[in-house]
Amino acid sequence: MEIFSLFIETSPIFLRGMLLTFQLTIVAVFIAIFIGLFFSFLKISNIKILEWIANLYIFLVRGTPLVVQIFIFYFGLTALNISQFWSVVLGLAFHNGAYIAEIFRGSIQSVDKGQMEAARSLGMSIPLSMRRIIMPQAFRRALPPLGNQFIIALKDSSLASFIGMYELFNVATTLGSSDFDYMSYLLIVAVYYLVLVLFFSLLVGKVEKKMASSD
Repeated sequence: MEIFSLFIETSPIFLRGMLLTFQLTIVAVFIAIFIGLFFSFLKISNIKILEWIANLYIFLVRGTPLVVQIFIFYFGLTALNISQFWSVVLGLAFHNGAYIAEIFRGSIQSVDKGQMEAARSLGMSIPLSMRRIIMPQAFRRALPPLGNQFIIALKDSSLASFIGMYELFNVATTLGSSDFDYMSYLLIVAVYYLVLVLFFSLLVGKVEKKMASSD
């Protein structure tokens, strides 16, 4: 009962932290989708220099910890008077964009090549064929792994606490340090993360079902 009363008592401050976590994740993933699309097109372009650029980007992201990337963006961009929020958002977007690029690349390449050939034989240009024929199918196939990547990004946003952003995890550790009861606050913040993950999992599931029924 004590932890339940603590949960109720601290709910206003945790809800503010949850809102910031939500904002960080939504904006970062939205930008990351465009980054991922761009680099997925570079990777399937069959132009060596463009493939090399995409592979280098993906290698850099996979080869360095996310917390290091966030610190680089934070110290680099705040020196240019870019806010703490946007520094973290761009760091998260840079990181997630590499994984989303691979998701889109796999989804695009999984579409039968004959469909592009058929579209071209009907007089469609390559960009028009991609937009009308290939990408709608690729997006449907990419949706489940994109949903998983969104949830990963949501949990990764907790690393924003290392640069002082008052998101969910930082709320828990700050409250824990105030009365030396870290365990209670960590259990509470785990519930908030579970609620967010459940909400987005259900949302992605509904979108998948809607797209499947539209087929």
